[in-house]
Amino acid sequence: MRSDFAVTGSGLTYEIRNIAEIANYLASLGMEISFENTGDPVAKGEVIPTWMKDVIKEVIDDDKSFAYSPTRGIESTRKYLADVNNKRGGAQISKDDILFFNGLGDAIARCYSSMRVDARVIMPEPTYSTHFMAEVMHSSFPPNTYRLDPYNNWEPDLDDLERKVKSHKSIVGILVVNPDNPTGHVYSEENLRKIVAIAEKYDLFLMFDELYHNMIYNGYTTPYLSDIIGDTVQGMSMKSLSKEVPWPGGRCGWIEVYNSGKDPDFDRYINMIFQLKMAEVCSTTIPQMAIPKILEHKEYQSYLVERVKYYEKVATLAYDILKDVPYVKVSKPNGAFYITVVFDEPLMNVRQFLEIKDPKIREFIDSKLNVSAENDKRFTYNLLGSTGICLVPLTSFFSPMQGFRVVLLEKNIEIFEKNLRIIAKKVVEYIESSK
Repeated sequence: MRSDFAVTGSGLTYEIRNIAEIANYLASLGMEISFENTGDPVAKGEVIPTWMKDVIKEVIDDDKSFAYSPTRGIESTRKYLADVNNKRGGAQISKDDILFFNGLGDAIARCYSSMRVDARVIMPEPTYSTHFMAEVMHSSFPPNTYRLDPYNNWEPDLDDLERKVKSHKSIVGILVVNPDNPTGHVYSEENLRKIVAIAEKYDLFLMFDELYHNMIYNGYTTPYLSDIIGDTVQGMSMKSLSKEVPWPGGRCGWIEVYNSGKDPDFDRYINMIFQLKMAEVCSTTIPQMAIPKILEHKEYQSYLVERVKYYEKVATLAYDILKDVPYVKVSKPNGAFYITVVFDEPLMNVRQFLEIKDPKIREFIDSKLNVSAENDKRFTYNLLGSTGICLVPLTSFFSPMQGFRVVLLEKNIEIFEKNLRIIAKKVVEYIESSK
């Protein structure tokens, strides 16, 4: 070309999908792969019930489902969601406080790109890859983070949060992912109210990713942001159909904005998000039309309850197998469908490996691990080449901690238990390989 016009990039890699590419290549060589890297319930065997398919067929029979929807989203659906929120009490919203996107990833990208490059949102550490990548790409600097403590059930370090908010004047918002991905932590109401208080004290807005809010178990509960935000702090909740229904291929997400019209800076920010969305015209129509019909269906609540019971069962199984494995720390998840394992970092080094019998696979795995590769990435790639089990390294969630995330979605419980026991065994083999 006459000039180099491609964006250089931030050096970030979306490892959840990147390692899947590695796994797909190994599958092409005849290796059997267990994909435990991505949170797609359907891909892991979730059966969509007939009644839900019938609802979607009913929507498709309406010619309006093939048309553009309004930029903000279908009015009747936004009114329905606003009414659902308002019936709980707390912050009241109108249909115009809701904006639809093509999946939560689209919403996340728009929300960060609508901020000035010198404005930052502080986020949990570790944090879900889509959030930190979007935040870094908008600002071109590493993110500001507050620590989630793996030795205290992933509780947020709120002293760390306030200290950083106070000292970094560029921080304008606080991100909370509740329930958390990748840790499965469920925030207590007490801690959430403390975060709201910090936002009020330093005049910040709140960004709550509440994608997994209806997937909480082990007797835990947590409030929505709208329940606790009050009437002086501005904020938004991010929601989606992708995990709860589940319909990840529907690419349907939305934000609910609280306390709009009370701060001109925040209002300009929300308007910019809307203007960017307007340039895209609208979001996918069919899932928007289906939302009230699915969520109000007589079968929906019992269907959701059964799914959550299964996640509780699988989370307990995973914790019971992994909690006593030497060289690692694991906390029991209470929400979403992930469990995160943390290595005893001083034990990790570049000499460690797992036996890979096929020399072609050994060579391929080694070719993907340069000298600067994180040690937990080395473990997950070695595990993949040795066993076919595909995990995501913890450092890919912007964390200095070494570890890995396991997805709790496998519908064949015998296969899942077998894979967990293999992982437990390979952790020990890997750590002890350099002795």
